[in-house]
Amino acid sequence: MATVLIVAPVFALIAAGYAAVLFRFVSETAHKGISEFAFSIAIPALLFRTIVVSEFPDVSPWRMWGAYYGALAIIWIAALAISALLRERREDHEDGVVFAIGSVYGNIVMLGIPLVLSALGNEAAGPMALILSVNTPLLWLCGILQMELVSRKQGGSPLAVIRPVLADLARNPLMLGIGFGVVWRFTGLGLNPVVDKTIELLAQAGSPAALIALGINLFRFEVKGEMFSVVVMCALKLLAMPAAAFVLAKLLGLPPVAAGVIVLFAAMPTGANAYIFAVQYKRLVNPVSGAVALGTLLAAVTLPVVVVMVVMVVVARLN
Repeated sequence: MATVLIVAPVFALIAAGYAAVLFRFVSETAHKGISEFAFSIAIPALLFRTIVVSEFPDVSPWRMWGAYYGALAIIWIAALAISALLRERREDHEDGVVFAIGSVYGNIVMLGIPLVLSALGNEAAGPMALILSVNTPLLWLCGILQMELVSRKQGGSPLAVIRPVLADLARNPLMLGIGFGVVWRFTGLGLNPVVDKTIELLAQAGSPAALIALGINLFRFEVKGEMFSVVVMCALKLLAMPAAAFVLAKLLGLPPVAAGVIVLFAAMPTGANAYIFAVQYKRLVNPVSGAVALGTLLAAVTLPVVVVMVVMVVVARLN
């Protein structure tokens, strides 16, 4: 019953966003405004406040990154190998990069943050921030650099490829929220009660707004084109990656809450950023779109199972 109370409201809000478009209460473009509010104001406020006021467990960032990104690297390599077997034309190496991105780039912001906070509480904020602070930069840089390597289209230096990405990330509200939160925490000044309450109100709106926006955004995704590729991406993301993350978290001896964050983040379905990457390079657009839509639907079945396992393990180890 406790798991239902954690997972059901999350997917109910996604369904509410989808239904709002289906019954024409809002337009298909409404997700833009709601997403901008969620990711430019509310969720940065959430990250800022939790980093400033929360008590974090003493956990090594290197072990956190080793567990999560070690699992990601394993699945990335597996996806490249599977893609090579699926491709009819061996010269289409760029498809392999996009296939790998679709197999590892999880929806850890829109879906992951609300679900992890519901399952593990504010103690998960610190470990979450460690993953969020490097996830987008690392995946975009790895994807872009590998794409440029296999396509050989970029004649300039690697810095010319990386610089625009770093410039965008420096203006990313999520990154700014994390960065300012870390800086303000180190000042030791805390938050004025009025300021704290204002930020708390904004933070409370972040997760529901993000989930509603996700539901609206899913309305335009379609499960079509290369169905076998779609299923393989979903299997790698929803099953193989959390399994690998669980093993690595155990091998690296992560504390229970940190290990829970790693496994839950790894279990998130393919996110919209993977679709954006596919559109940018005009490769596997339909399969990745299908992985976003089908993966989110399948996550309604797989995530409750993962949440039950994580909560049981966390409770057992804490007691």
